[in-house]
Amino acid sequence: MARLVSSSLVRGLVRSCRAPSTAENPVIIFMKGYPEAPRCGFSALAVKVLQQYGVSITARDILTNMKLKESVKAYSNWPTFPQIFINGEFVGGSDIILSMHQKGELKGLLGDSAQKGEQDSAQ
Repeated sequence: MARLVSSSLVRGLVRSCRAPSTAENPVIIFMKGYPEAPRCGFSALAVKVLQQYGVSITARDILTNMKLKESVKAYSNWPTFPQIFINGEFVGGSDIILSMHQKGELKGLLGDSAQKGEQDSAQ
């Protein structure tokens, strides 16, 4: 029963990425630390890759909330962190994000958010 409640919390956080009020923030990352202070190399790599697109990143530190950490793992059925959700859909970890970036696939997944971020960065 606790797992269901915890999964509901995670679903709510992920769903918030789809809400009109957070349309400007389509990326949520469950990571060790925060984008400005990652606490592991994989989290730092994921943030670095995502920041190249200029998108806003919503982050949750799983090290400060073990219940959240376990709930996210159960929800995504993915054992490691960071875990990246884009437009409310689980994408994967830093290795997948890096691979998608290298293949040119990440920009398409980020859609208009990436293009807006790149334009903002260029100005």
